[in-house]
Amino acid sequence: MSPDDERNDGLFGGSGETRTRLPEGEGGDDLYGARRSSRSGRTSSRSMVTVMGVVVLLIAAIAFANRGGDESSSGRADEKKPDTAATAPTAEKPVGGKNGGIPSGFAHDEQGAQSAASNYAVSLVSADILKPARRTEIVKQLFVADKVSELQGKFDKTYSKEFLNKVGLDDKGNAAPGHTYVSRTVPVGTKATAYSDSAATVEVWCTGAFGTAGQDTTNPVSNDWFTLTLKLRWADNDWKVQSFQSKDGPAPVNGDNKVSTADEIAKAVQEYGGFTYAR
Repeated sequence: MSPDDERNDGLFGGSGETRTRLPEGEGGDDLYGARRSSRSGRTSSRSMVTVMGVVVLLIAAIAFANRGGDESSSGRADEKKPDTAATAPTAEKPVGGKNGGIPSGFAHDEQGAQSAASNYAVSLVSADILKPARRTEIVKQLFVADKVSELQGKFDKTYSKEFLNKVGLDDKGNAAPGHTYVSRTVPVGTKATAYSDSAATVEVWCTGAFGTAGQDTTNPVSNDWFTLTLKLRWADNDWKVQSFQSKDGPAPVNGDNKVSTADEIAKAVQEYGGFTYAR
């Protein structure tokens, strides 16, 4: 297979970085390429100075807006200033509990559907999905019952031993000694494009860190941005996935961040746990 064939197949990015893909959903959904090659190039020094200037101004404006008053405005230093308080919660309880480490028991409303989609996106694009035993549990929990068998077969076919070997994992989805496989997805925002009591379509805008942390890795951990669209159905007193598809972006300009070492990335993944996401 030529490099171009590999790139078109969706298993590897143009620079050799992992492009793990999810099996297609119902209705001809595209295969999901969860890892993309990092956008190359850096902003110029002038652009960075401009961006930093804007950030400084925004921070200053926010600080001014949250001062809670100004003594000079009334000339009375002892004037009582407005009390500050945390933003009051306005939504339903985001989730009732967890099943196998995955949040479950979402509210039967639009916000509950968005919360479910966010948490399901994290599981669908995780390192656990590459582990055969864990994958079976994830598929059973996330998808509607009449899709489990079909999707299980597609996942198993996609994440074959050959594929796992290509990304540096053994047949159980584990990285080689001294390496840490990273697939950490972070939802940035959600949008419900359709909703009823029995079904919902939710778009989840995501970023994340994907790759293998190790001194001699050929698949270094990099950042990606993508949007995952999930069609949900209300079943068994919870929101379940009917089908899904994805697209690249929206992606911001890369920041001029100092690249961390492989050891630092691996340590961060081991020390920092994930969140339960709510809308």
